[in-house]
Amino acid sequence: MSRLVLVLGDQLSEGLSALREGCKDRDTVVMAEVVEEATYVRHHPKKIALIFAAMRKFAAALENDGWTVAYTQLDDTDNAGSIVGELLRRAEQTAAESVICTEPGEWRLINKLTHAPIKTRILPDDRFLATHAEFEGWAKGRKSLRMEYFYREMRRKTGLLMDGDNPAGGQWNFDHDNRKPAPGSIAPEGPLTFEPDNVTGDVLALVEAQFGDHFGTLRPFTFATTRAQALDALAHFVKHSLPTFGDYQDAMVTGEPFMFHAILSPYINMGLLGSMEVCEAAQEAYDNGDAPINAVEGFIRQIIGWREYVRGIYFLEGPDYASRNVLKQKRDLPAMYWGGETDMACMEAAVGQTQEHAYAHHIQRLMVTGNFALLAGIDPQQVSEWYLEVYADAYEWVEAPNVVGMSQFADGGVIASKPYVSSGSYINRMSDYCKGCAYSVTKKTGEGSCPFNTLYWHFLDRHRDRFSDNPRMGNMYATWDRMDEEKRETVLSDAQAVLSKLDAGEVV
Repeated sequence: MSRLVLVLGDQLSEGLSALREGCKDRDTVVMAEVVEEATYVRHHPKKIALIFAAMRKFAAALENDGWTVAYTQLDDTDNAGSIVGELLRRAEQTAAESVICTEPGEWRLINKLTHAPIKTRILPDDRFLATHAEFEGWAKGRKSLRMEYFYREMRRKTGLLMDGDNPAGGQWNFDHDNRKPAPGSIAPEGPLTFEPDNVTGDVLALVEAQFGDHFGTLRPFTFATTRAQALDALAHFVKHSLPTFGDYQDAMVTGEPFMFHAILSPYINMGLLGSMEVCEAAQEAYDNGDAPINAVEGFIRQIIGWREYVRGIYFLEGPDYASRNVLKQKRDLPAMYWGGETDMACMEAAVGQTQEHAYAHHIQRLMVTGNFALLAGIDPQQVSEWYLEVYADAYEWVEAPNVVGMSQFADGGVIASKPYVSSGSYINRMSDYCKGCAYSVTKKTGEGSCPFNTLYWHFLDRHRDRFSDNPRMGNMYATWDRMDEEKRETVLSDAQAVLSKLDAGEVV
């Protein structure tokens, strides 16, 4: 009895559980470029092109490996327009009576496949280190689910950076060494780039025609689209950027969108690279003396710590997680997030590189665009949808916990022990953005003062009932309370003026 083996665009891994379960002699692999997946949010054109080009090449590799592949391109006249629709069409063509697939990374698609009018068996996605049951077991009975302690379990499980039962270097975390602002002169090597071949060129033309009105610049397109290219990108990062990655992983520099970051998350999240092989490459660099432990530990923590942790949270918390809004923030996302005019140099830089590259590093996402949205009271669902649309590495399992939880505190503290908010001083310390800004970061109130400075206190004041008893925020409220009443009124008035300009659609 023949079956269909569904392979999604973020499941481009030879060892995928659905492919292991399938049989080359009788089953048919189904892969499809469908408008529903490209437009349930208006994804960045570079992201769509990356997925479609990589899918086409992965399908060709499967055929070369002996699989029968039923591949649907977006502009095929018989394209059903949805994953479930394509499964039903291919089932009718092949007389297949059932589907096997690997668990998708979004509750939305899990629900569609679970209720599809064809028998569908969803297999675990064992490309991750922690199963759902393992994460649930770790979380059970804990008052707080802090990533650091989960990360230590993953270190023990994998043996990465371990000396027997102890962490290499004598400590689990070298974060204190990884918060340096960039020096005055810096010249990062940047990620390895690739020229589009004919397959990718065809995809670029298709995406240009079909999704040219989506936010984001399509060309030049330089992403890897095969596993071989992704492996080259990994080797390039380990050799050229990993040694300095740790020191400056939080730094932001005008005109340097990539700094020393790996830009490997798009390839890991879509399956071209495995998380363990990436970490093992970094570990090898440390073992060989080619990269310091603070860089290697910081890199590995992002993958086996944070990446595994947020996936665990996403599935543990359930389908309603992405819609949470405990702070009841309702303001609409400002036009500056879509490339609209702004006088804030940091926002212009972060959004501009997002538009051009479908990429921004974690501090730009957390402490610039995310920080501003939280301080300004933006609806977290609009913020979350924006992140899902604009970044090439964004899938809901990883995006929602990072935004709803870590960035916007909309989950009420499931992930973060306090909201990640700051005045302009943090951005000034970690970047050169403030030097070229129309606002003065050192000016606390009045005309030309940095919006982050007044919005920071406005946020704390309006959410005082929730956060004043938080032990990690006591000093902030003590500082606020020491201000004389007239100064507090001025701060709140200036902040409200900024918010009123946002509400009126004026430039901030």
